[in-house]
Amino acid sequence: VFKFFEKIFVYIKNFVYLCGRKIVNREDSFNINHQINIVMEEDRREKILLKAIELYMIEGYANVSITDLQEALNMGRGTMYYYFKDKDELFQEAVSTFLIQPKQRALERVKEGATIPEVIETMLYYLGQLRDVHEQVDNKNINTSNVVNVMFTAYSKFPELYKKARRLYERELNLWIQAIKNSMRAGDVRGDVHIETIAHMFLHIKDGWDPGRTSGPMNYEILYDQYQYLYELIKKS
Repeated sequence: VFKFFEKIFVYIKNFVYLCGRKIVNREDSFNINHQINIVMEEDRREKILLKAIELYMIEGYANVSITDLQEALNMGRGTMYYYFKDKDELFQEAVSTFLIQPKQRALERVKEGATIPEVIETMLYYLGQLRDVHEQVDNKNINTSNVVNVMFTAYSKFPELYKKARRLYERELNLWIQAIKNSMRAGDVRGDVHIETIAHMFLHIKDGWDPGRTSGPMNYEILYDQYQYLYELIKKS
């Protein structure tokens, strides 16, 4: 919501500035109105996606219809189909936007030569994006099991989503492997650790949301301690 109003404010401020300098013409006015309309459309589309991923996680993909989303958003059917041609497209876009793209953005932040602390920071940034999504939805009882169910449904129903997620998995694993090697070369990590085993352990720490603890909300704060604990175990004395 803040980003939406921030964008609107910028366009209005620019319009007022132009008015003050008396250099606004019809084209200027049209362009600013056009930009405001784009922002409003983006905001409406994001609201649809956010409510969709929330309902998918709580009710399951098969149990959520376009009508359910209409009622939850108080939005007309025509508006829904203006943004998404059908339920499948909406589901793919929601999963991609909130469960795949955050990791992609995070991994793109990692620079060549990164060490373990830098990759830990990157993964905490990724988890922070997921936490932001969790905080935006109305239902705060979403847990790991809900997320995992949606992801498995998406990957089984849409092979392209699975391939994309798999590439990100392999990319993250390789980042951990390289980070461990870089930390060894820097003299921070013992040389006797099994690199691939430790890389897999780092990789799966975030699975420590723990699908077995389905009764409570996801605990993001504990993940930092788990990353640090594993790092301390392999550091040189």
